Amino acid sequence: MSDWIPKTRLGRLVAEGKITTMSEALRARLPLREPEIVDILLPDMVDEVLDVNMVQRMTDSGRRVRFAITVVVGNYDGFVGLGRLKGKEVGPAIRAAIDVAKLNVIEVKRGCGSWQCGCLTPHSLPFEVIGHSGSVVVSLKPAPRGTGLAVGDIAKSVLRMAGVKDAWGFTKGHTKTTINNSIAAFEALRKTSLLRVTEEQKSRLQIVSGPVQIHVAGAPQDEEPPEMADEPPESAPKEVQ
Repeated sequence: MSDWIPKTRLGRLVAEGKITTMSEALRARLPLREPEIVDILLPDMVDEVLDVNMVQRMTDSGRRVRFAITVVVGNYDGFVGLGRLKGKEVGPAIRAAIDVAKLNVIEVKRGCGSWQCGCLTPHSLPFEVIGHSGSVVVSLKPAPRGTGLAVGDIAKSVLRMAGVKDAWGFTKGHTKTTINNSIAAFEALRKTSLLRVTEEQKSRLQIVSGPVQIHVAGAPQDEEPPEMADEPPESAPKEVQ
């Protein structure tokens, strides 16, 4: 990224080293308009194509064919993004959709919110969240450790990218619509980042916002990443009340 010239205020702060983590970038409340910012702060980001849909339209000059691409990106540790874009060719459209997904990255809260589990590790969701898109309604609930992702295939990809390992999922509506299903699951995860929690809830449910291991931009790769500031002390209660 040595040839990258930042064009926004957030990009200049990242290039100058004043913002070194993705959590700081999102808390800065500055618009995220450059995918290179995500590439620097989250170098381990991976992507997955959820849907490739061919769209045809008749014009005076003949039939025009375009491709609608839906992509999810994430680092399997608290950050996930969803993007959708249309293009004339599949390859360039996928690359452009990945950039759009990076610009939509959100920080997900995880925890141990199931009353059946008392492991106090951020393996599931801290509470129930619901997402809507079109006719599709996706409800995600905390699950005990070892349950896995008991959700649909599309929602499973979104949750896996966010680092959620155990969850119950319930869907309503026309769930065969991939784009609405993925957006509803993504919006449900967005609810975890919007809802405020108290310090007592963080300690009791082991709620972690964002990554468990923080990557610092510019730090050596073999250096041990610092622990999260939001992580509760070892003296946290062993049982969920």
